[in-house]
Amino acid sequence: MTRELIHIIEQMSKERGIPKESIIETLESALLSAVRKKYGLQVEINISIDHESGEIAMNALKKIVEKVTNPEEEISLKDAKKIDSSKKVDDEVETPISLENFGRIAAQTAKQVLFQRVREAEKEAIFEEYKDRAGEIVSGVVIRKEKGSYFVALGRAEAVLPIKSTLPTENLKRGETVRTYIEEVKVTQKGPVILLSRAHPNFVAELFKMEIPEIYEGLVVIKDIVREAGDRTKLTVSSKNPMVDPVGACVGMKGTRVQSIVRELRGERIDIIPWMEDPRVLLAKALSPAIVESIGINEEEKSAMVVVNDQQLSIAIGKKGQNVRLAMKLTGWDIEIISETEYNKMRRGEIEMQLEELTSENEAKEAELASESESETKEEEQASEGESETKEEEQASKSKSKSKSKSKSKSKSKSKSKSKINEEEKASESESEIKEEDHASEDEQED
Repeated sequence: MTRELIHIIEQMSKERGIPKESIIETLESALLSAVRKKYGLQVEINISIDHESGEIAMNALKKIVEKVTNPEEEISLKDAKKIDSSKKVDDEVETPISLENFGRIAAQTAKQVLFQRVREAEKEAIFEEYKDRAGEIVSGVVIRKEKGSYFVALGRAEAVLPIKSTLPTENLKRGETVRTYIEEVKVTQKGPVILLSRAHPNFVAELFKMEIPEIYEGLVVIKDIVREAGDRTKLTVSSKNPMVDPVGACVGMKGTRVQSIVRELRGERIDIIPWMEDPRVLLAKALSPAIVESIGINEEEKSAMVVVNDQQLSIAIGKKGQNVRLAMKLTGWDIEIISETEYNKMRRGEIEMQLEELTSENEAKEAELASESESETKEEEQASEGESETKEEEQASKSKSKSKSKSKSKSKSKSKSKSKINEEEKASESESEIKEEDHASEDEQED
């Protein structure tokens, strides 16, 4: 029996991927639960299984008493001496428990606990195996479909592939082998869960890494990738070696490399774009397969206006705006696409607006010049009026001065005439005096 037990444990370890030691510990825990169900929780029980022989040793720790009242917890001194002669009253001794004493219920309990613990150990082993494998591509077999998800067997692990994470056009069948991308490994109340995806952008990136040796070796690097699963994927690639063409390495001879990836993606279109430092060139390449005529960019706002031929407009925008939407996600720029006809109309409108602005500016300048000339003429008129007034004032002052001089001259002439008259009167008086003196002298002579 013991050798058979070891054989079963080893076989279970290989099948479930659980270490042999973990299974033995689980079995010991299951037996302990069964024993406690029989003897109760008060009894201290020790169980050990030999890893080589498979021998099971179960012992109950009992107290040595003179008179036994509780056989499950106590043992007499006489029986204790048979086990260990050095023991005495009030000491404790381990007494062996026979497996034959187990009943059917205890055995069933041990079996249930064993299977439960083994499942838990298996889940822990699966989590430890896959917790660091998120981001890898794995192959699995579809085992069933329920509750909006496919359940995929990955060896001894069971993973979940939600239907929303599959390609829109595919319908997986039971027993079909699929390649999927491990999106996340998480622990839930029901145990670890492995979430798969076929719609994740990195699924395509990992497929390129598997199919393109230059990407696997690191010579060609995928800078960025965006995807709308089932329709189109855009990715930018650059080369660390100037001698290696990144786009050519991804496409392969006659497209053989990329075609294998397209088949895996059920015909999804893939645009491989060389990475460029110049944003204008990168934006033009990102809008492929459309041909761009011209691009205007605003680096501060990271916005661009792209002009395409009228026949290329629908291609540049894509179905329901898909092409331009993916290009914006890929480059991080806000892109506005217009046709040449619309652009020419805009240019004409801008030119007309500029002409109107120029004419309005000229009219404003002419009005300013006219107002300036009017103000100058008014100033000149005011200045001339001021000059005329000053001249009149000067003339009036001059006339006043002349009249004053005339009156002065008149007064001088009057004074002169008066002085002359006085002189004449004095002369006549002197003459009369002389004449009188002459007459007096003559009279004296006569006498």
